[in-house]
Amino acid sequence: MHGAAGPGRILSMTAAAELRIILAEDHYLVREGTRRLLESSGEIEVVAAVGTADELLDAARRLGPDVVVTDIRMPGSADLVRPGMEGIDAAHRIRAASRDIGVVVLSQFSDAMFALDLFRDGTEGRAYLLKDRVGDLDELLGAIRSVAAGGSVIDPKVVEGLLAKRGVSDRPPPAELTPRELDVLREMAHGLSNGGIARALHLSVSAIEKHVNSIFMKLALENSPDTHRRVAAVITYLGSA
Repeated sequence: MHGAAGPGRILSMTAAAELRIILAEDHYLVREGTRRLLESSGEIEVVAAVGTADELLDAARRLGPDVVVTDIRMPGSADLVRPGMEGIDAAHRIRAASRDIGVVVLSQFSDAMFALDLFRDGTEGRAYLLKDRVGDLDELLGAIRSVAAGGSVIDPKVVEGLLAKRGVSDRPPPAELTPRELDVLREMAHGLSNGGIARALHLSVSAIEKHVNSIFMKLALENSPDTHRRVAAVITYLGSA
C-alpha cells in the first residue's frame, strides 16, 4: 500500500539514506526498547524520542522528520483535549501542518473506531497498527516505509474485527460486496499486491484485477488515485459497520 513520494521526500527515500523518525511513547523502557529495535535495522535514524504529546508536537515542528511513530496515549498536552486519544489528535495536527510527514499510530485498541478516527480526513501517509506489531520489526518497518512514501496501512486484526461486526450489523452497506470480493478486501488490508492476493487465494492475477476493479467501482473509488484507494476501500466499506 505504498503511495507516490513527493518532491520533498526523494532524498530521504534513497537507498543510502536512513529514514528520520520521531518516536513518541510515555513509558521510558518501551520507548528505549523500540528505539534500539528500530535503529538496529540500519534503516532508521531516531532523531528524537519523546514522552509527552507536547514534546512530540514541538519535535515534529522543529525537526521535520520523515515519519512520526506515536503511541495512541500520549499524556501531557492541554491542547489535545481527548484523553486516551492524544496520539491520534497529534497525528492529525502534524499531518495538517505538513503532509510530508507520515504518521504511524501504535495502539492497544483493536476497536475500529480508533482506526477510523485516524483515517477520518484521508488515508494518505497514515498507519494504524496494534502495539503487538512492535515485536515484528519487518512489519513495523514496512508500515514506516509505506507512510513515508505517502501510503497507508491498517492493522489486519482491526479489519477482521470490522468484518465480523459487519456480519451482525443491521445497517445496510453502501455497496454489497460478494464473498470473493470480501476475501480480496481482507488481503488488501494485509498490504498485498494483486499478485500477492492471487497467490494467497489461489486465483489468477487477472481474476484478482477484476475483483479489485469491481470493489473500487462499488465503493465509488474508481476515479481516486490508485496508490491510496486500496486502504480507502477498506475504510469506506468497513466504516459503515
